[in-house]
Amino acid sequence: MARPNFYFERQYWRQGFLVLGLDEVGRGALAGPVVAAAVAFTPSSRRLLQEEGVNDSKLLSKEKREKLAKLIKQVALCWGLGQATNGEIDRRGIVWATQKAMRQALARATKTGADRPQFLLIDAFHVKYLPGVGLKHQRALVKGDQRSLSIAAASILAKVYRDQLMIRLARRYPFYRRFHWEQNKGYGTQAHRTAIERWGVTRYHRKSFLSWLNS
Repeated sequence: MARPNFYFERQYWRQGFLVLGLDEVGRGALAGPVVAAAVAFTPSSRRLLQEEGVNDSKLLSKEKREKLAKLIKQVALCWGLGQATNGEIDRRGIVWATQKAMRQALARATKTGADRPQFLLIDAFHVKYLPGVGLKHQRALVKGDQRSLSIAAASILAKVYRDQLMIRLARRYPFYRRFHWEQNKGYGTQAHRTAIERWGVTRYHRKSFLSWLNS
Protein backbone atom coordinates (compact mmCIF):
# COMPACT_ATOMS: atom_id res chain seq x y z
CA MET A 1 0.00 0.00 0.00
CA ALA A 2 1.31 3.43 -0.95
CA ARG A 3 2.03 5.72 1.96
CA PRO A 4 0.42 9.17 2.23
CA ASN A 5 2.52 11.92 0.71
CA PHE A 6 2.42 15.58 -0.35
CA TYR A 7 1.22 14.93 -3.93
CA PHE A 8 -1.97 16.97 -3.48
CA GLU A 9 -0.37 19.57 -1.22
CA ARG A 10 2.27 20.37 -3.83
CA GLN A 11 -0.38 21.25 -6.42
CA TYR A 12 -1.69 24.05 -4.22
CA TRP A 13 1.58 25.13 -2.67
CA ARG A 14 2.69 26.03 -6.19
CA GLN A 15 -0.30 28.36 -6.39
CA GLY A 16 0.70 30.13 -3.18
CA PHE A 17 -1.86 28.57 -0.82
CA LEU A 18 -1.50 27.67 2.83
CA VAL A 19 -2.65 24.05 2.56
CA LEU A 20 -4.40 22.50 5.54
CA GLY A 21 -5.49 18.92 6.01
CA LEU A 22 -8.74 18.35 7.93
CA ASP A 23 -10.18 15.17 9.38
CA GLU A 24 -12.61 14.09 12.08
CA VAL A 25 -13.13 11.20 14.47
CA GLY A 26 -16.14 10.03 16.43
CA ARG A 27 -18.93 10.44 13.88
CA GLY A 28 -20.31 6.98 14.55
CA ALA A 29 -19.81 6.78 18.31
CA LEU A 30 -22.71 6.40 20.74
CA ALA A 31 -21.14 8.68 23.34
CA GLY A 32 -18.82 11.66 23.50
CA PRO A 33 -18.09 14.49 21.07
CA VAL A 34 -17.13 14.48 17.44
CA VAL A 35 -13.61 15.92 17.17
CA ALA A 36 -11.84 17.48 14.19
CA ALA A 37 -8.27 18.60 13.58
CA ALA A 38 -6.65 20.89 11.03
CA VAL A 39 -2.93 20.97 10.33
CA ALA A 40 -0.54 22.55 7.82
CA PHE A 41 3.08 21.77 7.00
CA THR A 42 5.92 23.08 4.88
CA PRO A 43 7.27 20.91 2.03
CA SER A 44 10.44 20.22 4.00
CA SER A 45 8.46 18.17 6.55
CA ARG A 46 7.73 15.33 4.13
CA ARG A 47 10.76 13.12 4.76
CA LEU A 48 10.48 13.26 8.55
CA LEU A 49 6.74 12.60 8.55
CA GLN A 50 7.11 9.64 6.22
CA GLU A 51 10.15 8.22 8.00
CA GLU A 52 8.29 8.36 11.31
CA GLY A 53 5.31 6.56 9.78
CA VAL A 54 2.52 9.16 9.63
CA ASN A 55 -0.52 7.40 8.20
CA ASP A 56 -4.27 6.97 8.63
CA SER A 57 -4.75 6.91 12.42
CA LYS A 58 -6.87 3.76 12.18
CA LEU A 59 -3.85 1.85 10.86
CA LEU A 60 -1.60 2.77 13.79
CA SER A 61 -1.26 1.48 17.33
CA LYS A 62 -2.22 3.66 20.29
CA GLU A 63 1.45 4.08 21.24
CA LYS A 64 2.43 5.03 17.69
CA ARG A 65 -0.38 7.59 17.40
CA GLU A 66 0.56 9.27 20.68
CA LYS A 67 4.21 9.49 19.66
CA LEU A 68 3.31 10.91 16.25
CA ALA A 69 0.87 13.45 17.72
CA LYS A 70 3.73 15.03 19.65
CA LEU A 71 5.94 15.08 16.55
CA ILE A 72 3.19 16.59 14.38
CA LYS A 73 2.64 19.44 16.82
CA GLN A 74 6.38 20.15 16.84
CA VAL A 75 6.91 20.27 13.09
CA ALA A 76 3.55 21.64 11.88
CA LEU A 77 3.35 25.16 10.55
CA CYS A 78 0.06 25.44 12.45
CA TRP A 79 -2.57 23.11 13.90
CA GLY A 80 -5.89 23.28 15.73
CA LEU A 81 -8.59 21.11 17.26
CA GLY A 82 -12.37 21.54 17.35
CA GLN A 83 -15.28 19.58 18.71
CA ALA A 84 -19.05 19.42 18.96
CA THR A 85 -20.65 17.91 22.03
CA ASN A 86 -23.08 15.02 22.17
CA GLY A 87 -25.76 17.57 23.07
CA GLU A 88 -25.06 19.53 19.90
CA ILE A 89 -25.16 16.30 17.92
CA ASP A 90 -28.58 15.46 19.36
CA ARG A 91 -29.94 18.96 18.72
CA ARG A 92 -28.48 19.70 15.29
CA GLY A 93 -27.44 16.35 13.80
CA ILE A 94 -24.10 14.72 13.14
CA VAL A 95 -23.49 16.46 9.80
CA TRP A 96 -23.94 19.92 11.32
CA ALA A 97 -21.85 18.94 14.36
CA THR A 98 -19.00 17.54 12.26
CA GLN A 99 -18.81 20.67 10.14
CA LYS A 100 -18.95 22.87 13.26
CA ALA A 101 -15.98 20.94 14.71
CA MET A 102 -14.05 21.35 11.46
CA ARG A 103 -14.72 25.08 11.26
CA GLN A 104 -13.53 25.44 14.86
CA ALA A 105 -10.38 23.42 14.18
CA LEU A 106 -9.57 25.54 11.13
CA ALA A 107 -10.16 28.80 13.02
CA ARG A 108 -7.85 27.70 15.82
CA ALA A 109 -5.16 26.51 13.39
CA THR A 110 -5.06 29.84 11.57
CA LYS A 111 -5.71 32.24 14.45
CA THR A 112 -2.17 33.57 14.17
CA GLY A 113 -3.41 35.50 11.13
CA ALA A 114 -1.64 33.87 8.21
CA ASP A 115 -1.78 36.26 5.26
CA ARG A 116 -1.76 33.49 2.63
CA PRO A 117 -4.99 32.24 1.08
CA GLN A 118 -6.07 28.87 2.39
CA PHE A 119 -6.76 25.63 0.55
CA LEU A 120 -8.29 22.69 2.38
CA LEU A 121 -7.73 18.99 1.79
CA ILE A 122 -10.49 17.09 3.57
CA ASP A 123 -11.19 13.42 4.06
CA ALA A 124 -14.26 12.55 1.97
CA PHE A 125 -16.43 15.71 2.05
CA HIS A 126 -16.55 19.51 1.88
CA VAL A 127 -17.19 21.99 4.67
CA LYS A 128 -19.79 24.73 4.22
CA TYR A 129 -19.75 28.32 5.44
CA LEU A 130 -16.04 29.05 5.53
CA PRO A 131 -15.57 32.79 4.90
CA GLY A 132 -12.57 33.47 2.70
CA VAL A 133 -12.26 29.82 1.67
CA GLY A 134 -15.54 28.71 0.16
CA LEU A 135 -16.11 25.43 -1.63
CA LYS A 136 -13.83 26.26 -4.56
CA HIS A 137 -10.77 26.23 -2.29
CA GLN A 138 -11.50 22.77 -0.92
CA ARG A 139 -10.80 19.30 -2.22
CA ALA A 140 -12.53 16.24 -0.80
CA LEU A 141 -10.40 13.11 -1.12
CA VAL A 142 -11.82 9.62 -0.78
CA LYS A 143 -9.64 7.80 1.76
CA GLY A 144 -7.75 11.06 2.11
CA ASP A 145 -6.12 9.99 5.36
CA GLN A 146 -4.30 7.28 3.39
CA ARG A 147 -3.30 9.61 0.53
CA SER A 148 -2.43 13.00 2.02
CA LEU A 149 0.12 13.49 4.78
CA SER A 150 -1.74 16.57 5.98
CA ILE A 151 -5.05 14.71 6.32
CA ALA A 152 -3.32 11.71 7.93
CA ALA A 153 -1.68 14.00 10.48
CA ALA A 154 -5.04 15.63 11.21
CA SER A 155 -6.60 12.22 11.75
CA ILE A 156 -3.89 11.38 14.30
CA LEU A 157 -4.30 14.63 16.24
CA ALA A 158 -8.07 14.26 16.37
CA LYS A 159 -8.04 10.61 17.41
CA VAL A 160 -5.40 11.00 20.11
CA TYR A 161 -7.29 13.94 21.63
CA ARG A 162 -10.67 12.21 21.52
CA ASP A 163 -9.38 8.87 22.81
CA GLN A 164 -7.70 10.57 25.77
CA LEU A 165 -10.88 12.53 26.47
CA MET A 166 -13.01 9.38 26.56
CA ILE A 167 -10.52 7.65 28.84
CA ARG A 168 -10.61 10.60 31.25
CA LEU A 169 -14.41 10.51 31.27
CA ALA A 170 -14.38 6.77 31.95
CA ARG A 171 -12.18 7.31 34.98
CA ARG A 172 -13.91 10.41 36.35
CA TYR A 173 -16.68 8.56 38.17
CA PRO A 174 -16.99 4.84 38.98
CA PHE A 175 -20.39 4.75 37.25
CA TYR A 176 -18.85 5.60 33.86
CA ARG A 177 -16.48 2.66 34.03
CA ARG A 178 -19.45 0.37 33.47
CA PHE A 179 -19.56 1.53 29.83
CA HIS A 180 -15.94 0.51 29.07
CA TRP A 181 -15.07 3.80 27.34
CA GLU A 182 -11.40 3.24 28.07
CA GLN A 183 -11.61 0.36 25.56
CA ASN A 184 -14.38 1.33 23.13
CA LYS A 185 -13.97 5.16 23.22
CA GLY A 186 -17.74 5.51 23.08
CA TYR A 187 -18.31 3.37 19.99
CA GLY A 188 -21.11 0.82 19.85
CA THR A 189 -19.34 -2.37 20.81
CA GLN A 190 -21.42 -5.21 22.19
CA ALA A 191 -20.09 -4.54 25.70
CA HIS A 192 -21.07 -0.88 25.43
CA ARG A 193 -24.56 -1.66 24.14
CA THR A 194 -25.11 -4.24 26.85
CA ALA A 195 -24.04 -1.73 29.51
CA ILE A 196 -26.49 0.87 28.13
CA GLU A 197 -29.33 -1.67 28.23
CA ARG A 198 -28.47 -2.53 31.83
CA TRP A 199 -27.52 0.84 33.31
CA GLY A 200 -29.21 3.40 31.07
CA VAL A 201 -27.55 6.44 29.53
CA THR A 202 -25.19 9.10 30.86
CA ARG A 203 -25.01 12.84 30.16
CA TYR A 204 -22.38 12.04 27.50
CA HIS A 205 -24.46 9.61 25.44
CA ARG A 206 -25.99 10.65 22.12
CA LYS A 207 -29.65 9.93 22.65
CA SER A 208 -30.38 10.42 18.94
CA PHE A 209 -28.07 7.45 18.23
CA LEU A 210 -29.92 5.09 20.58
CA SER A 211 -33.14 4.45 18.68
CA TRP A 212 -32.46 0.70 18.99
CA LEU A 213 -32.69 0.91 22.78
CA ASN A 214 -36.47 0.65 23.02
CA SER A 215 -37.11 -1.24 19.80
